[in-house]
Amino acid sequence: MAAAALGILLAGCAETQLAVHGVKRLGGQSQPTQIGNYKIGNPYEIAGQWYYPAVDYEYSETGIASWYGPKFHGKKTANGEIFDQYEVSAAHRTLPLPSIVRVTNLENGKSIKVRVNDRGPFAHGRIIDMSRRAAQLLGFERKGTAKVLVEVVEAESRQIAAIAQGKAAPKVSVAEQSTVSAAPRDVVETVRLDDGPIADSGEPTTSRIKLTPPSANTSVESAPLDGVVEEAAIVEVTPVATSSIYVQAGAFSIYDNALNLRNRLYDLAPSKIEPIEVKGTTFYRVRLGPLETVPEADILLERVIATGQNGAKVVVECADGGSATSGC
Repeated sequence: MAAAALGILLAGCAETQLAVHGVKRLGGQSQPTQIGNYKIGNPYEIAGQWYYPAVDYEYSETGIASWYGPKFHGKKTANGEIFDQYEVSAAHRTLPLPSIVRVTNLENGKSIKVRVNDRGPFAHGRIIDMSRRAAQLLGFERKGTAKVLVEVVEAESRQIAAIAQGKAAPKVSVAEQSTVSAAPRDVVETVRLDDGPIADSGEPTTSRIKLTPPSANTSVESAPLDGVVEEAAIVEVTPVATSSIYVQAGAFSIYDNALNLRNRLYDLAPSKIEPIEVKGTTFYRVRLGPLETVPEADILLERVIATGQNGAKVVVECADGGSATSGC
């Protein structure tokens, strides 16, 4: 994720080095010994797409998550930490490093809090790259991708940013305090992951994962994951409704511009124009779909980008037209 080319692009970003020895306290909970440089960064371009890092405590986005592991294990992340595929962490293209986000798998209702410490993913159609362990906890390691909702946890993001800059962490009220599953370290640090899930001597073991019981009228699978997870890694399970995948080709404040784009893309797939209110301004989103699978979305996204819509992206919304930002 933190490739050399990207490092050059981000060379101008704000940076404060903090060597953390031992364990920090965040939100009343034990935290990892790694908290690297604080970075926001300048705008940068990857494969024709521009990204604009910024502090955004209202960030909430749906899309497709992927995961990364063995290829990057032991290498530096974009903010100077050492990537460990056995820890719960993630890569994001624009959020400050480090940040705390909650990632919810919209296919099974599982969610965890994750520390973002790397840049990526740079494949079209993905909004976040989870460590392999995080993907296991969310239940999509074997599948490879999942429909997700990613939300910034403001209070804990402010705290970890302050710690990374060597400042006093802002106080958090009792109501805001909760476990930050930023980077619990597994006990099996030498197991090869290329051939299967994490296991303690090659055999499946039972995870010590705290599950929030779903409501009585909801059926949510909560089978044990392979591996042993520290108690700090809390997986919550909440009900989620059926959701669908769309390719969003663009969003415009002028309806006629949205209509023109929809007409240009008419032959690619069924499409619609959806109005949305953002801070008092109405935008018109051009969306193509719905699509059944991630591979279908990937193909359609590339076709839309080929028409010159470099800002096109894959999004997830409820099948009934509701907003996935409320958990579908």
